[in-house]
Amino acid sequence: MAEGKPGSERPAEERPPADVLTEQQAVTRQRVAALTRQLESFIESSADTTHDDEHDPEGATIAFERAQLQGRLDQARDDLTELERAAERLRAGTYGICERCGTGITAQRLEALPAARTCIDCASTTRR
Repeated sequence: MAEGKPGSERPAEERPPADVLTEQQAVTRQRVAALTRQLESFIESSADTTHDDEHDPEGATIAFERAQLQGRLDQARDDLTELERAAERLRAGTYGICERCGTGITAQRLEALPAARTCIDCASTTRR
């Protein structure tokens, strides 16, 4: 911890949720922008290759890499949407309340997954 200003650095569990969400949104926006640039660059650089994936020895690799980048970009956009929804819940006063059972979501879960919409019990039953 830095000397000088007591309390200037707080553990994550003590940081206001609005600060955590704002920070996560900024990081995720940067990730979306970087992946968008990567994908655009990849598409541009592969434009000169043949479009016959079946007969081009690198065609399948190019298609796979493009699909991987697109998948990562889609996931980053989904993550950003979830963070924006979490910020809306915070403004509405429902942040940290499970959407399924109405109980509080633990601070540990919110620290690990700031956009969590369900408590760990409901999340566990949803995945089964």
